[in-house]
Amino acid sequence: MPRSTDRFLEIRRDPHSDELLARGGDLEAHSMLQRAGFIAVVRLHEIYHRAPAGLTEDDESRLATDAVGRLRAVGYHVDCDEPFDTEARPAAYFMLGASVSHLAERLREATDTAEAADILTELTAPHDGILAGFEETLGALAAFFDGLGDASDPYTARRLRYLADAYVRVIHSDLAHTRERLADRHAPHPGRRACTEQVPDHEPERSAVCACPPPPRALRAPAPPPVGATRLRR
Repeated sequence: MPRSTDRFLEIRRDPHSDELLARGGDLEAHSMLQRAGFIAVVRLHEIYHRAPAGLTEDDESRLATDAVGRLRAVGYHVDCDEPFDTEARPAAYFMLGASVSHLAERLREATDTAEAADILTELTAPHDGILAGFEETLGALAAFFDGLGDASDPYTARRLRYLADAYVRVIHSDLAHTRERLADRHAPHPGRRACTEQVPDHEPERSAVCACPPPPRALRAPAPPPVGATRLRR
């Protein structure tokens, strides 16, 4: 069975510029590269990663070697320059974003409005919800830029505070209202229900495993009209 090309990466020095570059991989690999210290470069037809400016060659080698080991530890196939090759396989650690993504999995399995409201509370809780923490983090980052020293830093700080005020608070308020509406409805989702794994007594098929109805069939989209066809006017 062919392997997905998204599982392949290259981490090498560019022979022309001598830059340390990483190419290939999927979004998970890109996240791992950035956690290792690489910087994303977004172009029209590709996304690749480079080492931060100002590193020594030894620092770049350590960065690349760490990335190779971490990527290979979770099953990526990494071609690399010989100095970056390593047998080390660092243990993967839990990512905070994964716990947020788990809310999406729970919502996909939610069977009634109360369950969905409980999940949404993790986003909207005013003291320790995810959005409250995100707003606080933006404020802390703005304060960091306030004292950093470059001429553009106060502008960056104001921009971060604007994002928190104009966007995060609006999203927070809207989702909190959505959560309250769900909590008041007390209704099962008509397209979902918990599987009891019980086969009804009248079921004639011995292969049946539960009484759940089959999933609805998706309707095919109508075919587009042939090129040059005229539309009927009403």
